[in-house]
This record gives sequence, structure tokens and C-alpha cells, in this order.
Amino acid sequence: MKRREAGGLAGAAEGHTASRQAAAGGRPRGTARGHEALAGYLFISPWIVGFLVFVAGTMVYSLVISFSHYNLATGDLRPAGTANYEQLLADPRVATSLGNTLFYAVLAVPVEICFALMLALLLHANRRGTGFFRTVYYLPRMTPLVATASMFLLLLNGNTGAINQALRLVGIEGPQWLVDPTWVKPSIVLMTLWAVSGTMVIFLAALQTVPRELYEVAELDGAGPVRKFFSITLPMISGAMFFNVIVLTIAAFQVFDQAYLLFWRDQSNTAPEASLFYAVYLFQQAFRQFDFGFAAAMAWLLFVILLVLTTIQAKIATRHVYYEGAR
Repeated sequence: MKRREAGGLAGAAEGHTASRQAAAGGRPRGTARGHEALAGYLFISPWIVGFLVFVAGTMVYSLVISFSHYNLATGDLRPAGTANYEQLLADPRVATSLGNTLFYAVLAVPVEICFALMLALLLHANRRGTGFFRTVYYLPRMTPLVATASMFLLLLNGNTGAINQALRLVGIEGPQWLVDPTWVKPSIVLMTLWAVSGTMVIFLAALQTVPRELYEVAELDGAGPVRKFFSITLPMISGAMFFNVIVLTIAAFQVFDQAYLLFWRDQSNTAPEASLFYAVYLFQQAFRQFDFGFAAAMAWLLFVILLVLTTIQAKIATRHVYYEGAR
């Protein structure tokens, strides 16, 4: 009797499966999933082709020419072995540009993080006109970089610039921002802060995900604004903080536009040595000296440095970054 019932149940299950397959056009479930996967790959195929050709392909090509003497102007390509990488150690301007870039990154990343977080906290407050100010704060991001550089050339002029004139009103003699080597990097940081709204938006989105109940419980326990910020806000947005630190660190080591537009676009040798960043020197080797082999070696050195820094930051983040749902 039990065998008959079991056989009847098995037959009913097979019939139900067959009916579902018939309703789906008679295709087995595995075939349907295969068609869905194929459709998905077809949809992302433009990105895959673009990545293979313009990213992976160019990386492999640059690695090949980094072991050769390749003159872009003449098209001459000769094997060089490790000569380009040996030149990285021998060229003093490589060390100078790398030191300038590292100093700028150490200075710019914390300043950008603090400034962006401060703006995000101000915009997160439920006050009248918040939507308007969110739009206004993001507008500098839309300004063309050439126009921004032209504006800061006027603002940072040591003699007639608006910043130094404002400092004179309070009895402070401003520095020669674009001439004094001590103030060259801070001037570029000021220009970078003009477009910090992208980082601000990420912080603002993270702040909006923090549960209000946590603040209410903290208030019941007598916690003040400072305690709530360090005990609730910072841990809850640590994921966004980690992301912004990674992105800003990579951007700081690749800084080019600001330094080039402020100091190097006239192709003269009068620019202060403190403004020679790694990406600027790489650009000079590639598109002024036409030494693409050496420039490719410089690019791969930068890639290794960023890879090491990102790995270290990721290791640190595993201990200090909070992810909701993670154990």
C-alpha cells in the first residue's frame, strides 16, 4: 500500500514537472538558464570588448614597450631589457616627482575627507533650503577644469590675488602661492577642494542610511553630539569612508590636471620644482621627449605603488570598517 502511494506521489511530481516544462515551451530548466546567461553576456558584450581592447590590451602593450626603447615621433622600437627600469632608479627627477606626489597625497587626502564630511553633515541636517544648497554645493563639480584653473590663477596671485587681499584686511601678509615652493602644494590642494562635492555626495548618501533609532537611544543615555558622531556616525559610515580614502588616494597619486594647468602648460622651465608631480613628469617623457618606453616603465611603477597602498588599506579596513549584515 505504501509503495503504491509513493509511486503515485512520484508520478504526480513528474507530471507536474512535465507540465511546467510544457508551459515554458517544453525547454528544460537548465536550457532556460543557459539562454538567460547568453542574453546577459550579449548585453554586456560592448563593455567586455571595450575592457579587453582599451584597458587590458593597452596594459599588456605598455608592459611590452616598457622593456624597449620606443620613440613615438620616429616609430623606432628597439629591445631595451631592463634599461628603462634601471633608469627609474638613476633619474633624480623620478625621485623628486614621486616625493612631491607622496607629500601632496598625505596633505590632500585628509583635508578632502574632512572638508567633504563637514559639508555632508551640514547638508544632512533637516533645515529649510537643504535641497537648494545641495544643488549649489555640487555646481563647482560641473565647472570645466580649465576655467577653474584660470580662476585660481587670479585668486592665488601673490600680489593682486583676492585671497591675499582678504588676508591683508585682517593684517596678514599672504604668501606667494604659485612661486614659493612651500606653498605650491597647498595651492593645488585649495584648487582640488573646489570640486570636492563628488566625495561629499557619497558621504551624504551614507549618512542617510544611518538608522535614526541609534541616535534616539544614545540621547536617552545622555550622549552629546560629539559622542554620537564618534560612536555612531563614523562607525556606520566607515564603508563610505574607506571607499573615499581609496579613491582619493589613487586620484592624488595621479594628480596631473591641476599642476599642469597652473604651472606647466606654457612649456617653460620656470615652474617651481615643487610642482613637478609624477604624472606631469610621465607626460613630459611620453609626449615631449617621446620616450614611450621609459614613460611606460614609469606608469608600471605607479601601478605597483598604488596596488601596494590599496592592499595595505584593504587590510586595515578589515579591522575597522563596519558592513551591515557582516559577522
